[in-house]
Amino acid sequence: MSAFGYRKPADLPQTVPLFPLSGAILMPRGVLALNVFEPRYLNMVDDALGGERLIGMIQPAIGEESDPAPQLCDVGAVGRITSFNETDDGRYLITLTGVCRFDLEQELEGGTPYRQAIVNYEPFADDFSPSPGRAIDRDGLIASLKTYAALHGFQVDWDSVEQAPTETIINVAAQVCPFDAAAKQALLETITLEERAKALIALLEWDAASDDEHRPIQ
Repeated sequence: MSAFGYRKPADLPQTVPLFPLSGAILMPRGVLALNVFEPRYLNMVDDALGGERLIGMIQPAIGEESDPAPQLCDVGAVGRITSFNETDDGRYLITLTGVCRFDLEQELEGGTPYRQAIVNYEPFADDFSPSPGRAIDRDGLIASLKTYAALHGFQVDWDSVEQAPTETIINVAAQVCPFDAAAKQALLETITLEERAKALIALLEWDAASDDEHRPIQ
């Protein structure tokens, strides 16, 4: 069962507020920290806190990031506000915990300063239950992550990684690795955890191979 008692798509509202943000994706049971300062999104958080505390994270379509009202990607994810703090200068520091991905079906016009849409969770109904990922090469995945982290100088608590569920390792890596927006969207749109693991490993290995090609010959 998903966190917060959500068991199936029908347990979630069909209409959700949207927070378009390039380079930011949210996976089921993943955690995303946000610094909210634009008035329309402060309004959105206020409304969410007064209701079901749900916000839909979605990336602008590729090439649309600079548009003030960009076209949006076809797939996003709804998350629940699980932490909230207000700063002295009026910003909101919130944490979203991912519940389920969705297909964007129809954006709604007007009514609020922020964007809203009708969404469909059915294609991602399996998001409500954690996947054990038994068919995934966990050792190979962690080895690829270690190579990637070493190449980029990232400090990682590998003892914690080794103890984490496979799903957590994959989803956290998909969220926090600094892949470009298109790669992150591709990871978000993979239906199964096994497909996401393959796509993640391919990205990590491609990065390592690219680094080798550009490394000067000693």
